[in-house]
This record gives sequence, structure tokens and C-alpha cells, in this order.
Amino acid sequence: MSRKISVVFLVFCCTLGAIRAQNLQLHFDPRHSMYGENVSPVNYLTATFEMFKADRWGSTFMFADFDFNYDKKNIGLVYTEIAREFKLGNFPFRPHIEYNGGLGLRKGTAAGFSIPSSYMAGLGYPFQQRSFYMNTYVAYKLNAFQKVSNDIQWTVTWNASLAGDKLSLGGFADLWTEDRSFTEGNDVEGKKVVFLSEPQIWYNITPNFSFGSEIELSYNFVNKFIESKFYAIPTLATKWNF
Repeated sequence: MSRKISVVFLVFCCTLGAIRAQNLQLHFDPRHSMYGENVSPVNYLTATFEMFKADRWGSTFMFADFDFNYDKKNIGLVYTEIAREFKLGNFPFRPHIEYNGGLGLRKGTAAGFSIPSSYMAGLGYPFQQRSFYMNTYVAYKLNAFQKVSNDIQWTVTWNASLAGDKLSLGGFADLWTEDRSFTEGNDVEGKKVVFLSEPQIWYNITPNFSFGSEIELSYNFVNKFIESKFYAIPTLATKWNF
């Protein structure tokens, strides 16, 4: 579920041996109970696998979400992101490239659908704010809708370890634009703004096993085919660091 991880934080933690390069999360998502059929026909589990690897040229981060929201609690949606940032000597900004996309099945039918891919290129800037290791980037975003949408995205990520590493905070906030015609009809012109943030809190029982929560905060995101609305959807979650 954690869509972005601060590159500077991960490089710092890998140097100290304080975090693992991969983790697996399991979230219980109660959005049906909270918001009803229009947002989701069921409550469901989401499994997330994350991977990070730093090297001499920069770092790579990827994750994959698997939503168990199809018939008989099978996987009904798979979504993935992969991002690469490049070090340029002591230059403070880092070129950033990223791909997002996925596939899904509509509950109660055999019909499949694709989540429109997006491709990004921009510049990232890592920094530290007290105990928080942060990264921000601005990127051109090509949304591969039926009619291509040329857009921009701004992202901020954060991570922190507190209370002798027993408590971990992390998350991201995304703000991007996209053509209104994608969800409102081909004859509708102009742009809409989409906001998504997923702050996480974890209590680390051991260096490998944690439990906690993530809150999905969004506007124009949960279900793009209904009226614009702000949503706050908390999860109950566990995490295993490999």
C-alpha cells in the first residue's frame, strides 16, 4: 500500500543496517462498511510486496498490490509501480522515472479491465527534517487514457523511526492533474486535480514483524465515476520485513 519510499531515508537506513530491502504487508480494508456499494461492493484484504535496492548509480523502488476483492475472495485487482532515481555526483537533484499500471476483474462478471498506465519523468530532492527523512519530486506525467492526457505530479514522501525503533512512521502524498474527459465524457474539456495520501504507523514487535495501520486520504480518487468527494479509509495491517 505504501506507494513511494524516500530514497534518502532508505539509503541512510541501508547503510546502518536498520531496515530490510523487502517487506510484505497485509491490510484489511473496510471501505464497503464505511462508504457503501458505490465505493466498493465488499470489504477486502490487500497484500502488498515492496522492494528497494540501492546501488552506486542510484536506487530502484517497486511495489505490487493484490486486492482480494473478487468472487470467493480471490484476487480481483493487481496494481504495480516501479521507480528509479539516479545520482549525479554531488548534484542535489536526482532524475526520477516511474511507471504505474495494473489489471482487474469486475466482481460478479468475467469481464476484465486495465488500469490506465502512466509514465513519469522529473527531478527528486531528498532532505531531512528533524527525525524525518523525506523526498519530494515534480514530474511530467503521461496518462495513457484512450485520449492521452499530458499532466504533472508533485509527490512528497516521509519516513521516521522513533522510540528506540519500536515505532515507525511513513507515507506519501501525491497531487496530480488529469483530463476530465477520462471520467466525464469525451466532450468535457479541462483538467481535474486528484489527491492521494497514505500515512502509515507501525509498532515493531520484532525487527521483522510489525502491526499497525494505514489511512488512505483521497479526493477524486476512490471511485472516479461518482461525484467528487473526500474519503478517509483506515486499514488494520501487519508487516513482515525479510
